[in-house]
Formats: sequence, C-alpha cells, structure tokens
Amino acid sequence: MSRKAPIGIIGGSGLYSMPGLEGIREIQINTPFGPPSDALVTGTLDGQAVAFLARHGRGHRISPSELNFRANIYAFKSLGAEQIISLSAVGSLKEELAPLDFVLPDQFFDRTRGRISTFFGEGAVAHIGFADPVCGRLARQVGDAGDGLGLRLHRGGTYVCMEGPAFSTRAESNLYRAWGMDVIGMTNLQEAKLAREAEICYVTVAMVTDYDCWHPGHDAVTVEQILANLQKNAAQAARLVRAAVARLAGQARDCACGRALAHALITDPAAIPAATREKLRLLLARHESASGR
Repeated sequence: MSRKAPIGIIGGSGLYSMPGLEGIREIQINTPFGPPSDALVTGTLDGQAVAFLARHGRGHRISPSELNFRANIYAFKSLGAEQIISLSAVGSLKEELAPLDFVLPDQFFDRTRGRISTFFGEGAVAHIGFADPVCGRLARQVGDAGDGLGLRLHRGGTYVCMEGPAFSTRAESNLYRAWGMDVIGMTNLQEAKLAREAEICYVTVAMVTDYDCWHPGHDAVTVEQILANLQKNAAQAARLVRAAVARLAGQARDCACGRALAHALITDPAAIPAATREKLRLLLARHESASGR
C-alpha cells in the first residue's frame, strides 16, 4: 500500500467518522480473509497519519457476530499500523462506572461462541502470550490524554465480551457482577487477540452508555436516553483520540507488542502449506527473514 498509517482508529457504535481528519482518502482493501467492515479512511489528524475504520460499517450494518475481525485487523496491518485505539460502547457493571464515563480495561473475559480469534490454522500453529491483552504503554498515553481533557476516565478493569446481539439477562448480569467484572460489550476481545498476533499495540476505550440490566434504575432508561449518551460519548471520544494521537507523535514504541510472534510460531516454517504461507506473509515475513528462512 502506498498510504502508510502508523496509528489505526476503530470507531464503535455512534462514531462512524473521525472529526478533524484532513486529506481524506478512502481505501478499499481486499484481504486474504475477506473484506473489512468498510473502506478504511486515511488522512492526517493534527499532522499525524492515521487510518479510521467504522467497526460496524457506516450506517451500522454489521452485527457483532457478523464482524470479520481478521479482515479488519489485517487491513490496518497492510497500511503499516503499529498502534490501534479502539472505541467501544459498553454497559456498566459497577455503580461507580457511570453513563458517559470512559474506561480503559486491561483485561478481557470471553463469553462469545464460535468466533474466529486467530489468523493461524490451516497448517500453521502459533501461541501468543495474552496474559496482558492491552498494551500498557498505549493505555497510559490514552489515559494521560483523557486526564488532560478533564474526562471522567477510569484506568483498568475487565471487559466481558458477550456474543449478542441481545443484551444480557438479569441473571447473567448479576453473575458477571459477582465475578467482579467491570463493563460488558460485544466486540473487543477478538480485536485484541488478532492485534497481538499482528504485533500491533492495542487499547480499548470503553464508552459507558448505561448501566446493564442489573441496576435498579435500568428499566427507567429509554432507548432515546441511551442514543443520546452514544452521541455525547462519541463527541468526547473524538476529542480523546485527537489528544492521544498528539501524545503518540514521535514516541518510541518500546513495548513487547511488536515482538509478539518472535517465539510464538510452533510449526516448522518448511511444513507450512504454500497457500497458508501466502495468507500469513504480511505477518510472518519479518520473522522468516530475520531467521534466514
């Protein structure tokens, strides 16, 4: 690709474009894993090259269970992305995480079913380390940017990734609270795993729209109120992203995310089928050249 974008931005529910983006160019990317959710929109944000993708497609056409996570992350990788800031609307599982607050979770808990969460398979096996699924360096920079803007932002916590598209039952919601979970959403776990395999730093900015159904006041919340919170969160999220991108400009990427595959590939490269090798070329080329293969 001729257009390089070291920083990727994934817009969640309510954020389908990136305010302030200049020199806009839409790029249709065909990946070995199919098409991403939409065209990637590249440009500069206060002078920094970025790429933006509406996770659910513009017009919100794709449900969480239908998302092609592999294509989305691969598309960013093909544009040279080294860092991804991912925005996601969530429900709160704790009283102190109020609607319109922002949360930077540092853990995930998987309650999805049958989603593809790896680029590998078909004759190539890799086991990445995932004990700490969020890039701590990137999360600190985003958190500091939020503090500088005076946002109500909470650092750390666990994001329960549920299947959807229906929301939780009250029993499920209360169980997650008993387990000590913090927020609940439907999308970000797969992104985090695939970003790690692609050696891209990743952080989730969870935007609280409402309390999940455990809360005594939940039944009084209307769809209109939730949609209004989505719009308010989206406007604040755009400010946060711009401030974070400015902080990341010229910063050394000294975390381990860029070396996640260094010792993760278990399969003898000579045994990987040619078709699989071609699909994974973008991910493996650097490691194979470094080892002289």
